Amino acid sequence: MKFIKLFPVMLCLFVASVVYANSTNFNLSDLDGKDHKLSDYKGKWVVVNYWATWCPPCVEEIPELVFFHDKHTEKDAVVLGVNFEDTSELNVKNFLEDYMVSYPVLLSEPDAYSDLGKITGLPTTFIVSPDGEVVHKKVGSIDANYLEEIIAHYKHKLGKTTLN
Repeated sequence: MKFIKLFPVMLCLFVASVVYANSTNFNLSDLDGKDHKLSDYKGKWVVVNYWATWCPPCVEEIPELVFFHDKHTEKDAVVLGVNFEDTSELNVKNFLEDYMVSYPVLLSEPDAYSDLGKITGLPTTFIVSPDGEVVHKKVGSIDANYLEEIIAHYKHKLGKTTLN
């Protein structure tokens, strides 16, 4: 009887672990036409942030993403921004110059589903492990401390050392 009561909970936990432990890849181009594959960053934590220029929370988190990227890109993590709107490349380039974005920004047509998972709102951030598995998803604003804590949690969970 206890098993019957616990089965739905166990099933939900299993489904959630499968959703966030999928190894995935994508191939998107940046504003210079250079292709970026998720597999290009194997061995590093990858923060993939879906955003748009018209989205106030997206704009507010850019300095935090720049800070995190600049702190970690030479060591153990990288940020990839994915512009997720129907706008001109020139508009995106001008926007990025105004906000001094230092991380790669890729272009994607808006769609309810990305290669990493469903996009239900902007900003949406996925965290991908060094092995290429999506381990975390957050809809809404994030900051550098949040990224540090989440990655440290998953490093501990995966038996790795903490984030530098």
